[in-house]
Amino acid sequence: MTFATISAKELHDQVASGQAVELIDVRTPIEFREVHVTFARNIPLDQLDAANVASGRNGSTGPLYMICRSGSRGKQACEKLASAGLNVVNVEGGTLAWDQAGLPVVRGKKAISLERQVRIAAGLLVVTGSTLGYFVNPVWIGLAAFVGAGLIFAGITDTCGMGMMLAKMPWNQVPKTPAPTTGAAETTTTVCQETQSKSCCG
Repeated sequence: MTFATISAKELHDQVASGQAVELIDVRTPIEFREVHVTFARNIPLDQLDAANVASGRNGSTGPLYMICRSGSRGKQACEKLASAGLNVVNVEGGTLAWDQAGLPVVRGKKAISLERQVRIAAGLLVVTGSTLGYFVNPVWIGLAAFVGAGLIFAGITDTCGMGMMLAKMPWNQVPKTPAPTTGAAETTTTVCQETQSKSCCG
């Protein structure tokens, strides 16, 4: 399924001209909290549902923009939504390109990107499998081989099962604060909502 792409600068120019833009950031909540485009809202890739996205657009047929860290997950999101008939556009270079261009972002607590987590996890599994294979039982070499095969598959298909698994881990989620009691001052439930005045969820 084909879909269009747009540069960070072109998308920013559209917003600056007053054009209404709907931008979905498909990274993990913890990555989104670290840095995100001011008007983006967060729907992690593993939670992205075409029917829910379509129903939330209130009949809008305009382009729906996808952004991630560097473009790969945004591409996967576009493929998923385009196959369901939605008009989607991927932001080239993702949030990295947007930030490097000096365009407006919201910054929060630092986090390890999902891509780095995958490299760390894969490296640990390879080292573990190789070490156990040498000192304990040669069968453990199969673990290193399995990880290597998985990385080859991820490179060929541009999908990463390990990344999808890690995205669901607790450390990649943003803790929710307790809901406000009746009559209490309005509080936020997520870090994203804390910066809603900056249109991060709009």
